[in-house]
Amino acid sequence: MFRIFTAVFKIVLASLLAGAALTFFGFTADNILAFFGATQADFWAGLQRAVDWSLPRVVLGALVVVPIWLLTYILSPPRDL
Repeated sequence: MFRIFTAVFKIVLASLLAGAALTFFGFTADNILAFFGATQADFWAGLQRAVDWSLPRVVLGALVVVPIWLLTYILSPPRDL
């Protein structure tokens, strides 16, 4: 569990440093999106379309994977502690 927190902390710290460096050189989210010909509204609409597409597929996959995992977990021999 400690490894997860360490990894998240490192990612947050690296993102903070990268954001500070980009701000120092005058880059903003609007500038970067404009470079790709998009706006914030386009970005959020694309994100919403991605969630709308992926969420039903994740739930459908979980309906198959979770029961199989549960049966495997229940029927597996006990482990030594």
